[in-house]
Amino acid sequence: MKRGPMSTKNALRGVAMTIGAALLATTTTACASDDGAVDVVIGYQSETINTVTAGSLLRSRGYFEQALADETSKTGVRYNVTWEDYDTGAPITAQMLAGKIDIGSMGDFPLVLNASRTYADAEARTELIATTAFNISGGLNGIVVPSDSDVSSFEELRNAAISTSVGSAGDGLLDQTIDGAGLQPSDVNRQNQAPSVGATSLKAGSVQAYSQFAPWPAQVVWNENGRLLVDGATTGNPTFHGVVVRQKYAEAQPAVVQAFIKGMSDATDYLHANPLAASREVAATTGLPLEVVYLYNGPYGIANFNMALKPSLVAALQTDAEYLRQTDRITDGHLSSFANETYVKQLFGSDYQAMVTSEVNLAASEPVEEGCTAPLGTDAAPSAVLWSDEDKTSFYATPECLLSATSSADAPFRAAYISDGLTGTRWFAEKSEWVYDPGAPAGARWAAFATAENASTYRSTRPGSRQFSFEEAQQRSQDNG
Repeated sequence: MKRGPMSTKNALRGVAMTIGAALLATTTTACASDDGAVDVVIGYQSETINTVTAGSLLRSRGYFEQALADETSKTGVRYNVTWEDYDTGAPITAQMLAGKIDIGSMGDFPLVLNASRTYADAEARTELIATTAFNISGGLNGIVVPSDSDVSSFEELRNAAISTSVGSAGDGLLDQTIDGAGLQPSDVNRQNQAPSVGATSLKAGSVQAYSQFAPWPAQVVWNENGRLLVDGATTGNPTFHGVVVRQKYAEAQPAVVQAFIKGMSDATDYLHANPLAASREVAATTGLPLEVVYLYNGPYGIANFNMALKPSLVAALQTDAEYLRQTDRITDGHLSSFANETYVKQLFGSDYQAMVTSEVNLAASEPVEEGCTAPLGTDAAPSAVLWSDEDKTSFYATPECLLSATSSADAPFRAAYISDGLTGTRWFAEKSEWVYDPGAPAGARWAAFATAENASTYRSTRPGSRQFSFEEAQQRSQDNG
């Protein structure tokens, strides 16, 4: 069965690559090219940077193709790999339903829709085989308003036009936020737009807010076209992206699926060992700002790359399904049997259980800078990261240390990142709200927040605390020595 590419991006249209030189054709006629090689079509989202280990980074480094070449050397079976790039998970699901994509990666809400829409068709039915990355609190998603907007809470967006991609993880955050604010879905004017289109709409003023998944909220803020209104981590609901495969394809070609998992593991190891180099590679491949990629994929970034199908993540799909049912976008799926750990367990063996229980971000980092005395647990994430020049990053235990380092720096720094004092979400220090609490112990008087609402919540229990911009906080820190 010969299948052509269905890419949505001209620059990244699927390119078929023949792996191996052996002439022996596969004995499986299903999913075979006219030349006897086995076809495998991968649906991915190059700009969704928490799927890079199953997408753009995996593709650019060739780990999957290498794993298939190893298989060819053992069996003589050849493989044709086609990569198809999409903006969101919905079209990947549509192509899987049509039998035109074999393996795909997408976010948690799209995964629920994928499970729901493929279950009734035995030929198209899918299973979840691995996680790409997760944020246990939901921090991969966010809602952004224009930089000059006077909106301070989501409740003020009643009747507003809000851009999102229907069925995406960003749309899921919108559903959760509407519910948490005591509103109804009909209380907002939901605009179904691709992430890039929605970002343009927000900048043009044709929508009043923008609810999306990583990296779009951060990219809009970094480009100074908006500010974060809702930090997805305030929901407390885990969010993640994962890999699905058509069950019939996996049954016919288990070696292909296992090779994909092996390649994905190699890409994850590379990202963990070389987070800055991996971020550069992703930025070069996708055109995304490097500083945005590093926010998510760097040391202690928002995205934690761990391939295990954690019970907490799988259970979160049930919560997602309840929100989707409110807007009649799913039927009865098979979430209780959707996750299949067979392939990751086969690869990782006795190490797998430790992956299931760990929430440590393994991206390599440097020791915390000296002179910052706040106690840190063995696995505690430093509060701040300063990217001072092309290749130099420094890690700091407290917001005070970051303020001191940036205010006394001899040259402009490339980027600075700080953990939200309420949710832990890593955000741009320059785009954060800073709070000074004179009643706090020395060394713990400054805290930073990704949103004004988070800062307000923090201040509500700290009488006498004051809120500052980053520049004001820097000046105050410098004045106080």
